[in-house]
Amino acid sequence: MFGYIVANEPELKIGEYRLYRSYYCGLCMDLKDSYGSFGRLTLSYDTTFLSFLLTSLYEPGDEDRGETRCVAHPFEDHPTRRNEFTRYAADITVLLSYYSALDDWHDEHSYKKYAAARLLKAGRDRAAEKWKDKAEVIERQLDVLHRYEQEGSGDIDAVSGAFGELMAELFACRKDIWEPTLRRMGFFLGKYIYLLDAYDDLEKDRKNNAYNPLLSMYGDPGLDDRVGQILTMMMAECCSAFETLPIVENVGILRNILYAGIWTRYDAVRRERTQTGAETDAAGGSSETDKDNREVTDDVGSL
Repeated sequence: MFGYIVANEPELKIGEYRLYRSYYCGLCMDLKDSYGSFGRLTLSYDTTFLSFLLTSLYEPGDEDRGETRCVAHPFEDHPTRRNEFTRYAADITVLLSYYSALDDWHDEHSYKKYAAARLLKAGRDRAAEKWKDKAEVIERQLDVLHRYEQEGSGDIDAVSGAFGELMAELFACRKDIWEPTLRRMGFFLGKYIYLLDAYDDLEKDRKNNAYNPLLSMYGDPGLDDRVGQILTMMMAECCSAFETLPIVENVGILRNILYAGIWTRYDAVRRERTQTGAETDAAGGSSETDKDNREVTDDVGSL
């Protein structure tokens, strides 16, 4: 994942924020216990959301609550909450981090990512042994994405759907009555994430002559509106599925993320693109070189 599934923190109550952070810190502790200190570097709000969603749905009774200090917060205790779903999210986080690093190595020949993949390999093997079906789906869907990229496909629906299928598999942690709903939710959230990442990277990919399914739309004055409409449709389907789940506890926090928090990066990218365009118009137009030098700031993690 790419760091897009975040809360709209200013709109959360203090207690809600602390509760959500306790699962974030709990996931961090599970990563450390299962995969060592390096595993903690893969910590993500995306998989925190997954663990929080599943916890809110299934309400496990064996939750471990505590307080801890860490490198990020060395001077004060902060609460942690851990359960079977934070442990599941830790396994999924390592799987995704490994394949993401490996993908970046293949695409960009980044030795930093190659080193990260090597360091995560043992953890990936352990997680794949526990979740064989999940690991196989991740590999298969990433292979599908690679084929689309090699073909230079502009089929936005098909390309984003490949990542949607990957996310659907990760959301369906159990084979039960809620599996189809969780799959549908994960599928459309995955499509949203993939297309938002493409929108976020559009300027950079154009500059580097890298694959991006939105490049065929580049230069279209209606690009931002069209992308916004597509993303809105994806989240409408995702939220429609979410609202059918029998979640009572924490529903306000989950709605904050799905209806507001997840749009924060899109709003930031669109605002930057709009401001850049206005500055260009004020300067009397721009050359191709000027456009190449405009790059959306990539201030989110690779996961």
